[in-house]
Amino acid sequence: MQRISVLGATGSIGESTLDVVARHPEHFKVFALTAHKNWQAMVVLCRRFVPDVVVMTDAQAAQSLRAELASSPLLRNIPVLDQVDDLCAVVTATEVDTVMAAIVGAAGLAPTYAAVKAGKRVLLANKEALVMSGEFFMRAAQQSGAQVLPVDSEHNAIFQALPEAVQQANGNADLANYGVQKIILTGSGGPFRDLPIADLKKQTPAAACAHPNWSMGQKISVDSATMLNKGLEYIEARWLFNCSQEQLEIVVHPQSVIHSMVQYTDGSVLAQLGQPDMRTPIAHTMAYPQRIASGVAPLNFSTLGALTFMAPDLQRYPCLKLAIDACWAGQSATTALNAANEIAVAHFLHEKIPFTAIAEICAGVVELTANAMVDDMDAILACDANARRVAQELIEKRW
Repeated sequence: MQRISVLGATGSIGESTLDVVARHPEHFKVFALTAHKNWQAMVVLCRRFVPDVVVMTDAQAAQSLRAELASSPLLRNIPVLDQVDDLCAVVTATEVDTVMAAIVGAAGLAPTYAAVKAGKRVLLANKEALVMSGEFFMRAAQQSGAQVLPVDSEHNAIFQALPEAVQQANGNADLANYGVQKIILTGSGGPFRDLPIADLKKQTPAAACAHPNWSMGQKISVDSATMLNKGLEYIEARWLFNCSQEQLEIVVHPQSVIHSMVQYTDGSVLAQLGQPDMRTPIAHTMAYPQRIASGVAPLNFSTLGALTFMAPDLQRYPCLKLAIDACWAGQSATTALNAANEIAVAHFLHEKIPFTAIAEICAGVVELTANAMVDDMDAILACDANARRVAQELIEKRW
């Protein structure tokens, strides 16, 4: 029986995680659920899973949840905490075995890092933790003995296609020693893959969020449209699997059936295939090294159709080029890029800037801030805060 804390329980990854939990009550018990504002959804989850503790980081939402739970004899004794520091407390508690890290953005870094330092089994769906602090994050995992298991479909696919010794190395293996020549990340290309580049500027948030294959939150959907999401995954893969620049490649695969591949020196390529449903990688990480039912239907190869691949067009996806360059420029570059993107995407979703401005803002912020020295977590957070300030200033000057 694993006792699990779910960071970001009301988001799409959190909901999929709890769907898998509900299918296997003999294996998993919910210790803590966390969210920001959506207390109505949290009420439903509390009724279903009866967690030991809940965190709502918005104080008003926490108060509303307390009032609602107080009316139920079964739920009235569930503590509802409301401080950001409480996120760290509910993942480092001695009762917790496993942490699903599914808070989107930089807000998820502190509790995910705390779980790693506490030596927990961390199911990593928050890519920003590695984008912002990859070297420090993986070093902390190696020192504490935490097991970091990737939930992103692409990284989970790579993980499954790697030798067991590499899986167990926690980002500390020499891939060449195991015959690995290249890791190939696949991406759909998003909803604007075939759109004339000249039309990108006038695309709306609704259009950017209409992903052709995956059901995702707004922010990650926009990141898929710019392909910065793939760029962040590229950075994440570097740290998860200890890749060199020559060992990482990105290809566009519109069908999203092959989730990623590992190419070996003997010419073999191992790929993981599956439906575009996050419950597959979630179930894999939750049960690893065993396998459990995820609720996802198997592929029907007789009706699958053609699988196609192409190189990404970096003129169409300038954010992808920014991420690849930042990956090898240093930690401050990836931290700044991630921060700038969060600010830019938020303004785009509120229709304050055009779609193409996201790349312009990210490029400007990286150019102005990427040379900062970052040698500890405080310096990383300072770099993040400065990049956000610069991004805001650029937006106010231009738009």
